[in-house]
Amino acid sequence: MHDANHSAADHDGQGLSAPDGQRRPLVALAVGLLACFCLLLGGLQGWSAWHAYEAEREDSRVATANMARALATHAETSIRLGDAVLTEMVERVEHDGLGEAATARLTGRLRAITHDMGELHGLFVYGPDGKWLTSSLPRPMQGNNFDREYFQFHLLHSGRGTHVGVPVRSRSTGVWILPLSRRLEAPDGSFAGVVLATLNLAWFGRFYDSFDVGENGTILFALDNGTLIYRRPFHDDQVGMDIRNGTIWQQIQRDGQAGSIVATPRIDNVERLYSYRHLVGYPLFVASGQATDEILSGWRRTTVQTAILGAAAMLLLACGGVILVRQIRVRERLERDLVRVGVSLRRHNASLQNLADSDALTGLANRRLFEDRLVREYERARRNGAPFALILADVDHFKQYNDRYGHPAGDECLRKVAGAIESGARRPGDLAARYGGEEFAIILADTDLTGANAVADTIRAAVVDLDLRHADNPTGRVTLSMGLYVGHPALAERDDPLAWVDVADRLLYEAKDAGRNRVVSREGHEAAA
Repeated sequence: MHDANHSAADHDGQGLSAPDGQRRPLVALAVGLLACFCLLLGGLQGWSAWHAYEAEREDSRVATANMARALATHAETSIRLGDAVLTEMVERVEHDGLGEAATARLTGRLRAITHDMGELHGLFVYGPDGKWLTSSLPRPMQGNNFDREYFQFHLLHSGRGTHVGVPVRSRSTGVWILPLSRRLEAPDGSFAGVVLATLNLAWFGRFYDSFDVGENGTILFALDNGTLIYRRPFHDDQVGMDIRNGTIWQQIQRDGQAGSIVATPRIDNVERLYSYRHLVGYPLFVASGQATDEILSGWRRTTVQTAILGAAAMLLLACGGVILVRQIRVRERLERDLVRVGVSLRRHNASLQNLADSDALTGLANRRLFEDRLVREYERARRNGAPFALILADVDHFKQYNDRYGHPAGDECLRKVAGAIESGARRPGDLAARYGGEEFAIILADTDLTGANAVADTIRAAVVDLDLRHADNPTGRVTLSMGLYVGHPALAERDDPLAWVDVADRLLYEAKDAGRNRVVSREGHEAAA
């Protein structure tokens, strides 16, 4: 019964292992948290890269749109200046005529205007047959422009507005020009010729070259009918090209005034972000395009650098996570080992305690444990008002048994008697102990006189049933004499548990005096006093 310490040690071991079981998901939790953090970091990097990509595209769209607006404003200003000059020329010719004096004044005026306006290549007046009547050129020239597109236009159309013609090479200088022209009419309204202002395409080229559109960027200037006037980078053979099959021209026809588009023109197969704008009041449009590779080059570089840093961070985090998981596993292993060692130590301590509390020969509780238990059970019975029984037993004529059969036989006899006593004290609260030599003690808690007598008589009969020969005992067999005292500690006048031992010991001697192999019992509390 005093071996219950072993089960207590086992229970302690199970209690220690429970937290370990609760900590088993710690590795999975750590791995899950690290994985979630890596996914979060990757997601943030992806979102940041996408946001930067959209911002870069939007910034470039705004930049090219602003550039297209500036290009359109420049072209509108240049054409309006040419239109104003043409208006003056028409008014002078139709009002003053082309007499010798009037022509001389007009020629001087045209030369002065051309000198002051850098975008003008030349100013010309043609008769109804296409012959040159006068111009801003420094010397008179003979020629006929009847075949020119602009001349044919005014010959066939009665409108008096400015006509923007297709780009041509100047017959006077050989450079590419953009013709602006108006119709001259006689007083009767008949066709009287054409006034012409030519804009030097090189003027536009110098202006366009002042913009930074990147190595593969481009600038377009074209008529609404799809005729290309100028394109940067400039190629002579592209002037006058038909671009109606191009994406930009088709997009302008659909959208109207202004917009942006990503397109890859057939002319060079370079993908660009284009912004385009139509000139107000004229059949012209401009477009500015920046190569998407150049737009996104900085973004790609930054994204790659950020991705490398993020990957390095996640790699470091993963390495740290591996180390952490290993440390957690090592700690859990150490804790399991510690628990096992603790359980083993507790069992060992319980075993040592059991050895310390046990009689080496019989395995029953020894006298020290008996006295400790006696005090505890006595105090418990005193608090609860419960009855308390104590039995002292002694092997009859045991000295003679040793003398006749020897000490080894005597030891074996005591072991068997102890087994019989222990079998009689079966309840968890009962305690059987070797009190000394051949004397034994049994504590029976919460037991009245009837119950205690039944236990004592059972033990006495069990020893008789062992049928151990004892030639020096009148019965011829080993027997026990027992003193039993039952009382209520709560009624005792003196709080002294050892006094009960004295009473039980006197009753034991009464049993011996009465002939041995019997139980002498008494109930009361006055004897304890």
